[in-house]
Amino acid sequence: MNLNNVFESNYKKLGFLVLNQETVEAINSDEYKAYIKVLYLPEDYQVTIDFKQYQTKSPSLFFINSNQYLQINKEGKKQGYFMYYNRDFYCVQIHDAEVACDGLLFNNIFEMPMTTLPDKEVLFIEGIFNQIQEEFVSPDSSQEEMIRTYLKQLIIKATRIWKIQQLGVLNEESSKEMDFFRDFSRLVEIHFRTKHTVADYADILGVAPKTLSNKFNRLELTQPNDIIKDRIILEAKRLLGYSSLSVKEIAYQLGYEDPAYFNRLFTNKVGDTPSNFKKKYLQGKNVQLE
Repeated sequence: MNLNNVFESNYKKLGFLVLNQETVEAINSDEYKAYIKVLYLPEDYQVTIDFKQYQTKSPSLFFINSNQYLQINKEGKKQGYFMYYNRDFYCVQIHDAEVACDGLLFNNIFEMPMTTLPDKEVLFIEGIFNQIQEEFVSPDSSQEEMIRTYLKQLIIKATRIWKIQQLGVLNEESSKEMDFFRDFSRLVEIHFRTKHTVADYADILGVAPKTLSNKFNRLELTQPNDIIKDRIILEAKRLLGYSSLSVKEIAYQLGYEDPAYFNRLFTNKVGDTPSNFKKKYLQGKNVQLE
């Protein structure tokens, strides 16, 4: 049975699902792992994204990149939607735009994939999903462009809301300063396997390490060193939970030639050894499956 509506042409692909028991099972499998994903969930849904649980108290959007892990744990009573697409369908890389597939919603120093919708925006967002759904009911030659336009509207609107909810004092900074923090976040995402120190990133950004740290200190943001290490630990958790690699192999893959050092770093950050984390995580997964 075809669970969803799909547009596919010349390597470009976007699919749309209405949430129900059958589609949730498919979403929780690896079927859509390789895609960029957008979830619209009304109240009383519970999801896990990269080992963190989120409960919706009101309609919310979730933007999930292709390297993140998603699990819908509990469905609410109202209708939810799930969209997935590849980079060929929509990915604006020019100038690392905020609304790109690597933009603020998908890659930020706060690691926050959730955007809670203000009451006044719910009808607008639901309207976009309804319009996209309608494009699959009666498609014509402009279907691709219409869907992409709706998707872009959705991302722009959600980015504006997310910035108000998450950035706090950062919203008062100049666009140049905002771009600096975005650049740091993007560079960590690109280089975390090979560059582990603040000095590494300060060098790429063309500033002194102290200057980089002071920028974060001034706005009382998480320290750059913690952001770098947290990204490494997140990847370690993903590999421990979802791959068959040994702890030693994971250490090497994350750029640590001394597995004992990696072990200590992980244990200090997580409060558990990598081996124990893997064991507990797999036990927890098995309990959920039963």
